[in-house]
Amino acid sequence: MKTNIANNGVVPPDILRRYGQYLRLEKSFSANTLDAYLRDLQKLIAYYGEQGIDFRAVTLEQLDQFAASLLDRGITPKTIARILAGVRSFYRFLVLEKEVAADPTELLASPNRGIHLPEVLSIDEIDEIERAIDLRTLEGRRDHAIIETLYSCGLRVSELCNLRFSDLFLEDGYIHVRGKGQKDRLIPISETCIAELRQWFVERQSIKAKPGEEDYVFLSPHRGRHLSRITVFHNIKRYASLAGIEKEISPHTFRHSFATHLLERGAHLRGVQAMLGHESISTTEIYLHLDRQHLREEILTCHPRNRKKL
Repeated sequence: MKTNIANNGVVPPDILRRYGQYLRLEKSFSANTLDAYLRDLQKLIAYYGEQGIDFRAVTLEQLDQFAASLLDRGITPKTIARILAGVRSFYRFLVLEKEVAADPTELLASPNRGIHLPEVLSIDEIDEIERAIDLRTLEGRRDHAIIETLYSCGLRVSELCNLRFSDLFLEDGYIHVRGKGQKDRLIPISETCIAELRQWFVERQSIKAKPGEEDYVFLSPHRGRHLSRITVFHNIKRYASLAGIEKEISPHTFRHSFATHLLERGAHLRGVQAMLGHESISTTEIYLHLDRQHLREEILTCHPRNRKKL
């Protein structure tokens, strides 16, 4: 397996090759995630080369200096935290392979990122976006079903693009999704979303799918292939603009909105975690911050001591 990392001999190519295999086979990383980890590792390897550091003898202080160098280059704390997560993964692998005796990243701290509250749409805003779609076109009917599926099921955009007919169990009211790390989950699907999908299926019959693309739910009418994440992203941005929505919208916004609305209406945190496919409950807990923020705004708006006198 090629790693596409030019490391100038800082790290032996055989170690990089085995690390790539470890991420792909043992960690079950997708191709995109694998590429991202290897690209981030390139930054560490380049730093080792510049500073003349032996990767097997690196110290915590040197790793802290590496993190500081990223900050000096204008890289955001969020991105630095992601890069350092990859550094920790690399050294855990080296310990497992007995290439190093101890993990120098055990006490490596990430920069303080604070609590990032993702953008969330109200139900009215989602309806406005859907109303901006021209349902007289094949693409419009497809995109209407896409937005309803993203919101109704809380899917990642990659999960939506890879959705197949063999994953749908509409009579039973759920769909099967293979998420990050090739982990399977079953997600209940609303009657509204089922109706949208069925309408799309009627329109989809006019599309001639390319060989091997027949099982994908969402196809391009012109190419006969399943959609890319970029296509879905651009289409959603366009509909949000047409609807006059000024928030920063992406396909992931509907996933955030799905989780937030469920918690606002009393859904159990563990249930939302299962539907989103989060490995850690702490990832899902971000939506509790959103819920509390919404509650605070409601209190400030409705409390008689805060209401403006008419």
